[in-house]
Formats: sequence, structure tokens, C-alpha cells
Amino acid sequence: MKVIDQYHKWIEWSDEDKTYVGKCPDLITGIHGDDPIKLYEELNLVLEDVIHHFQKEKRKLPIPTVRPMQEVV
Repeated sequence: MKVIDQYHKWIEWSDEDKTYVGKCPDLITGIHGDDPIKLYEELNLVLEDVIHHFQKEKRKLPIPTVRPMQEVV
């Protein structure tokens, strides 16, 4: 498993901003864009850069805490 796969990430539409927002709260606040597929690719590139920076600086990565919902209420 790649390190990036430990972190939950998603794309959602923001009515307020009228754009898609890519999120991975354990590592970054988010990025935005017009195309959800391209945005997901960009999100992964940004996260790889963040992970690489942590590793280069010999810093521990945050423990993944955000998880997908297991049940629908």
C-alpha cells in the first residue's frame, strides 16, 4: 500500500464557491477546480508533494483520522 492510500480524499461540489473542491483534511485543507476528474489527479499530485516534503524533512506524517462513513443513517 502506498502512503497516500492511507489518507481519505474526495471531491465535492461547493454551491457557495460554484466550483469543485478536493479535500484531504489529514494533510491539506483543500484545492479547487472546474473538472472533478482533473481535480482528483491534481489532488493526488499535491498530496504526493506534501508527503515527500514530510519525508525529506524527516518529519512524521499525521496519523490518518478521517474515514469514510461506514453506515448511512
